Order: sequence, then C-alpha cells, then structure tokens
Amino acid sequence: MKSKVYTLTGDKGTTSLVGGTRVSKDDVRVEAYGTIDELNANIGLLAHNSKLDDLKDMPELVRKIQNKLFNIGAYLATENTSEDAPVFGLAEEDVHALEQKIDEMDAELPPFRGFILPGGSRLSALCDICRTVTRRAERRVITLSHEAPVNPLVLQFLNRLSDFFFVFARFNNVTHQFEEIYWDKNA
Repeated sequence: MKSKVYTLTGDKGTTSLVGGTRVSKDDVRVEAYGTIDELNANIGLLAHNSKLDDLKDMPELVRKIQNKLFNIGAYLATENTSEDAPVFGLAEEDVHALEQKIDEMDAELPPFRGFILPGGSRLSALCDICRTVTRRAERRVITLSHEAPVNPLVLQFLNRLSDFFFVFARFNNVTHQFEEIYWDKNA
C-alpha cells in the first residue's frame, strides 16, 4: 500500500527526528539538516547544466557529492550520543578526494589576484550559489555542535566542499573562456 505524502503530524510546527523524537521545525538540528537538503537541491540544479558534461569526471563526482550530503543529512537528523558516532557513507577519503580534485583544477588556473564576483557563466554562477549555501550549512552544523555532538568529519567535508565549489566556478570560467570579473572596490 502506498503511503500518503502528508501525515498531518507537522501541522503544529513539529517534526520527527530519526528515532521518533519530536522537535520544533526551527530546532537547530532541523535547521542543520534542512540546509544540507537545500544545498543538495541546488547541486541537483547544477548537475543538469549541459556544460557539466564537458568536464570529464565531473557529473559522476557531483552525483557522489549529492549522495554524501544525503548521508550527512540522515546523520544530522539522528540524535547522536558522541562525536565518535560514525557518519554512514562518509570517510576521511571523501575529504581527501575533494582536496585532490581542488588541487587538480587549481593547477590549471591563473594565480588568484583578488576577490572574484560571483558569476561568469551560468554553471559558475550555480557553483557560487552552491558555495554560499554550503557555507551556510557549515554555520548551521557549527551551531548544532554547540548543543549536541557532531562528528568533526561532517565539518571537514563541508569546509572542503565550499572550497571545491569556489575553485570549480573559477575552473569552469577559465575552461569555457569566460572572463573572471574581479571586485572593483571603487565601483
């Protein structure tokens, strides 16, 4: 039998965590995993940009990132008892894989000369949106960590992911010959 999408259980402003504990929909834990979900939705939009297919292994990497974020969301939606509670499907190798990809792309970029305005190409603008939502997700997880244990690997992954999107935006602009526009503080 198919279940209904609407359950009526959230009509009074609460939701259930994994395990059944009910909390307010504006609880710091819900804000943290909700922002991860928002990030994943934005990455879904980025994943359907035709220019992404021009970039070798990028479609596969983006899909892998989305799956990792789903794992992080599930972890954050569960009340954990210690910082050592594992995050299913997330390992230090995932952080290292992002670092390796960042280094690969950065090796092909001109030196960084200052603050770059978001945009350039559509794909780069989508990367910039993903970068800023990643940073907000990271802030929400940090807020949660002040109230409940959070595995440090989650913060490491999010921190590298924001760097990844920054470098990916630059890499895409350079690869597809879009000019990087630097901030003009006198404008």
